[in-house]
Formats: sequence, structure tokens, C-alpha cells
Amino acid sequence: MQIEQRHLTREGVQCAYQKLLDGGRFMIQRCGGCVVSVFFPRELCPRCGGTHLEWIEPAGLGTVYSVTCVRRNAELGGDYNVSIIELDEGVRMMSRVESIPATNVKIGLRVQAHVVVNGGRGLVLFTPVPGAEGVQ
Repeated sequence: MQIEQRHLTREGVQCAYQKLLDGGRFMIQRCGGCVVSVFFPRELCPRCGGTHLEWIEPAGLGTVYSVTCVRRNAELGGDYNVSIIELDEGVRMMSRVESIPATNVKIGLRVQAHVVVNGGRGLVLFTPVPGAEGVQ
């Protein structure tokens, strides 16, 4: 489903993006001029400078491009990963991969996005694609 950006820009694109997430929807932008996908949300296309950016729903599939494991004591929640995910649409975003130990998240792992809404605030997280290498 596409939503034209001009309908969501009263408070700025960053606010519009967060409102979509808060409603459980993960969206990125696509330039109507050069047809490049855009993330993090912007007012202008970073490739051509165009202003006709529309909201699109990505497939949500991606690959871990980079990862680091943040070490924490178990009483503080234990280790977690911080990952850069390259979506199949060609954009990269920072997030984390859940449902497997932080040390098992590796570069090249195929993942699927999902939106978690906690306390009214949406966040994009990822889980391994079933059958991905190293995933049970």
C-alpha cells in the first residue's frame, strides 16, 4: 500500500514515520523521480534531490550487513546485538535480531522484519528467516 508523503508531512517525515510504526506499520520511502528506495525518512531524495517521495511497505526481508554483540550482566538483561540490516529494497537500517542468542547473529544471516509496539511506541525488530543457515 502506498501513502503519498504530502499527506503526512504536517509534523515532518520523521514524526510521520514514527506514527506509522506506532500503528504497527513499517514503511520506507521511494522516490517518484528516480525510483530509488529511501531510508531513514527524508524530505528530499538523497540520489536525485526530488521531492516526490511516497511511503511504501517493504517486503521486510533482509540480510545482516554488520553486527556487534553488546555484553551485559544477566541481571541487566544479558547480551544483545546491534545489527545493520540491508533490506532487499536496497536500504540499510540499524536494529537488532531477536529469538537467537546475540552471539549467533552473523553477517549474511537472512532476517524478517516485524513491528513491536510497547507502551504505544513502535520499533522495527528482526527475526531469522526459518531455515536460514545456523537457525533451528
